[in-house]
Amino acid sequence: MMTTSPLLKPIRISLSFIGLLVGAGFATGAEVVQYFSGFGVPGIAGAGLAGLVMTAAGAVMLQLGSVFLADEHKTVFRSVSHPWMARFLDVCVTVTLFCLGFVMLAGAGATLNQQLDWPVWLGGALMAVIVGVTGLLDVDKVSAIISAVTPLVILAVIVVFAVTMLNLPTDMAPVHEAVVTAQPPLGPWWLSALNYAGLALLMAVSMCLVIGGSLAHPREAFLGGALGGAVYTVLLAMLTAVMWLTSPVHAGADVPMLEVYSDIAPWAGWLMVFVIYAMIYNTAIGMFYALGRRLTASRPQKYAPVFLATVAVGYAISFLGFDTLLTTVFPILGWLGMVMTAFLLVWWVVHRQQIGAEVLRRLRIGALLQQREDPERRFTGGHEQALDEAQSDSEAPADQLEDALTSEMPAVGTQQRRSADRPD
Repeated sequence: MMTTSPLLKPIRISLSFIGLLVGAGFATGAEVVQYFSGFGVPGIAGAGLAGLVMTAAGAVMLQLGSVFLADEHKTVFRSVSHPWMARFLDVCVTVTLFCLGFVMLAGAGATLNQQLDWPVWLGGALMAVIVGVTGLLDVDKVSAIISAVTPLVILAVIVVFAVTMLNLPTDMAPVHEAVVTAQPPLGPWWLSALNYAGLALLMAVSMCLVIGGSLAHPREAFLGGALGGAVYTVLLAMLTAVMWLTSPVHAGADVPMLEVYSDIAPWAGWLMVFVIYAMIYNTAIGMFYALGRRLTASRPQKYAPVFLATVAVGYAISFLGFDTLLTTVFPILGWLGMVMTAFLLVWWVVHRQQIGAEVLRRLRIGALLQQREDPERRFTGGHEQALDEAQSDSEAPADQLEDALTSEMPAVGTQQRRSADRPD
């Protein structure tokens, strides 16, 4: 049985978390301009504040998913809140799926309009068709291929940061003028930062809880979230600095990152347009596919028409324009995300001793299971009783917890085969 080293697990988890946060909005640079660089130097501090909140909340979300071994976000919402609050949080996630979907279609139109001078409706229509067709196929395989673009986005941020630092403007007056004329939709800078954190976490919460639910040990989930959040904070601060220093270059552009790369070199702009469009697709297909499945959970045979209908409605709404949708829809989602984030963080703080006990309990259960499966070690009736009691006290179902811990146990398969080969 292949297992991941305990030292590598937090790194693997952190990469998954970063992949959830580095979406199409981040890749275009539009979110960063709207929430951070428009404030100038304070915007960089805002990026740090947002990153701090996202690091803490991301670690908590992943850990809660692990504590309850969640296979969907509703498992955690129902476990930590009153039914009406769980319903409210679930509705927030559903609304976010749809809103982010039609914003992505608008972003697709804006991207091709800026680089190819295509009509906005055509770029959005092309994306809607691609999403509509692939959403009826094996979407997991398609999305997995496209999600390989995420490391390219991270690389693009590092490269553009290095280029910007090596070519700092000698005259800062145009930069200051661009910042003065900028009109962030939300202020002051610290409130804008908190709103961004709420937005990003609301977009990521569903998959965060599911990823956490695939991990048997809550401590590893927490460390992975903290590490991923720290790395994302650095990337966010780097991109904020770039968008601030290059404000005169991308002023008024719907897709700032594309404008900055085109200014570096025309070929770089052409390369970036494919990266951004692929990221937009990856986000859009994920949102519309998840929404279609959720709306037809009780009638899965209705998935195809409902999915296509949501894409069509999303395309119609995208005609409001990428910039308009970004500056109106995202702040509203950000407020909802702030409520959700505050609720989960407060719940975690209040129940941290209970969670700490669960962390130790998982280690104890894992050790007992390891002892039971090892033919070279004694496993007595007392051990069996201790195992049963620990499993019954756990926050997760006993059979599900045992399967999860056994699957992460090193060399269990070898031990079982060795035990089977021993003579009776």
